[in-house]
Amino acid sequence: MRLMVSGASGMLGHDVMRAGRRAGHELAGLAHGELDVTDGEAVDRAVARVRPEAIVNCAAWTDVDGAETHRRQAHAVNADGAGNLARAAASAGVPLVHVSTDYVFSGEAPLDARGLPRPYLESDPTGPRSVYGQSKLAGEHQVLVASAAHTIVRSSWLFGVDGHNFVATMLRLAGEQQAGGSEGAGKPPRPLRVVSDQTGCPTWTGHLAPALLGLIEREVRGLVHLAGSGQVSWHGFAREVFRQAEVDCLLEPATSAQLARPAPRPAWSAMASERPDVLPMPDWRDGLAGYLAARAGMMRA
Repeated sequence: MRLMVSGASGMLGHDVMRAGRRAGHELAGLAHGELDVTDGEAVDRAVARVRPEAIVNCAAWTDVDGAETHRRQAHAVNADGAGNLARAAASAGVPLVHVSTDYVFSGEAPLDARGLPRPYLESDPTGPRSVYGQSKLAGEHQVLVASAAHTIVRSSWLFGVDGHNFVATMLRLAGEQQAGGSEGAGKPPRPLRVVSDQTGCPTWTGHLAPALLGLIEREVRGLVHLAGSGQVSWHGFAREVFRQAEVDCLLEPATSAQLARPAPRPAWSAMASERPDVLPMPDWRDGLAGYLAARAGMMRA
């Protein structure tokens, strides 16, 4: 199958390209410098030139905090850019898989029959609290309106070897702590504080990428949740990072209020799929193990 991948130089885009090559697909990967998705005419020309049989959109404005002060730019990429690709794909008669986010939800956990928090499902109402989440939800709407053949994939807490991510940041900070960090020689290291009141599903792009291609191959359409199975807080995620990486790090929990950020994050954003045609993702801890192995291999190369 001939696939066009927008945002191919990003963290997820790199893994989609790898997964596509492993699966034997013919790939046309377009980085931002090769395709600005906010330029509708450029998108139309690219689709006409590549003549893909399917498109995977990995292009996105991912600076959650920056979106608060750059609303127009975030919407241009995440909403209008997604719409440009969706309309071009529809005109060409090919499906688009577009990647969205858990930040389209409010963070108020839905409850099961026992009154306990449960993961968000595709049918649950949205209510983004940040500009980033609003821009991604607007993109979802443009994609779904463009064609019933398109697919929206909501995922969460992505980490991969080809981009900045939480796991790499934790390992870097742990190394700085061990080296004395900013405290200076002879002073005890300061504990690393990580929020413990935000819960979600960490997702390794090495697992997500082939799952996206699987949706195309199985012709799964509409709205889909694909995230690492299980759920954990950022603090619990950090603790597991250090355990698997066999790194000693002084770690303490903190609240979102204590570590205030410009953009509000959902306190609860665990997701699962209610669709029988969606295959479950591996456990997030397995994804972490895969990431650490891939990271170690790249460092040795």
